[in-house]
Amino acid sequence: MRIPWRRIDWTNTAVLAGAHLLAVAAVIWMVFRFHWETLALAVVCYWFCGLSITGGYHRLFAHPTYRAAWPLKLFYLLFGAASVQNSALKWSSDHRRHHTRTDEEEDPYNIRKGFWWAHVGWVLVKEPEVPTYANVKDLQADPLVRFQHRFYVPLALLVGWGLPTAVAALWGDPWGGLLVAGFLRLTIQYHATFSINSVAHWTGTRPYDLKASARDSAITALITFGEGYHNFHHRFPLDYRNGVRFYHFDPTKWWVWSFSCVGLVRELRRTSAQQIATARQTAALTS
Repeated sequence: MRIPWRRIDWTNTAVLAGAHLLAVAAVIWMVFRFHWETLALAVVCYWFCGLSITGGYHRLFAHPTYRAAWPLKLFYLLFGAASVQNSALKWSSDHRRHHTRTDEEEDPYNIRKGFWWAHVGWVLVKEPEVPTYANVKDLQADPLVRFQHRFYVPLALLVGWGLPTAVAALWGDPWGGLLVAGFLRLTIQYHATFSINSVAHWTGTRPYDLKASARDSAITALITFGEGYHNFHHRFPLDYRNGVRFYHFDPTKWWVWSFSCVGLVRELRRTSAQQIATARQTAALTS
């Protein structure tokens, strides 16, 4: 993977490089100043941020697979910002282009350009054009989404690094909070999210659609809160589930469903069993 010098996005490159270096520092810090409380905080932050990407950025904003009450939506936007993967508006715009132009030149993380391009290379280059957000006009009408887009950077700094630093200071480990719950958590989360663009388009099965490169993999699902059932998702992007079978590991699906039980989520969208069966049969006949 070679990136022309003039096309490098130095801001993104610096953030990614800095996060990885400080993640190494976090490991060293834990060797000499280990706190169970800080590790627990990092795990909680990882889950909050991870579910804000999968349940919020992906299954709520990029694909309107359900409707959420404003407190849950605000949670997604705050901890989604802490995931430092751009605003929900920008993230959703890129992802919608990925679905409409999968494996084509216009696909932002086109796997046909190589594994590492799909994994991280596309993040390191400048976009050829200024984004218009024409494909996310529905999100632009949402005041909470507009607020997060406008104040994305300060929210990322405050929730992504300021909050864990302040919380860990309660037990005398503010640097551990910053390094472990801030940067180590972020770096691990980066590669979990990136694996959907790379690993989930590279290895696994295609039981629902043989045309797209997206693949189902239980292993990928384990590290991505259930996003690894990617062939199903590309075939049925408006289903709030990715792991459609009861035994599929899809914590995001369980998370969303649980909030529907208490009224914070409504209008869950599901693909009918008949449509799923037809897709499987068609794929089997054409394989």
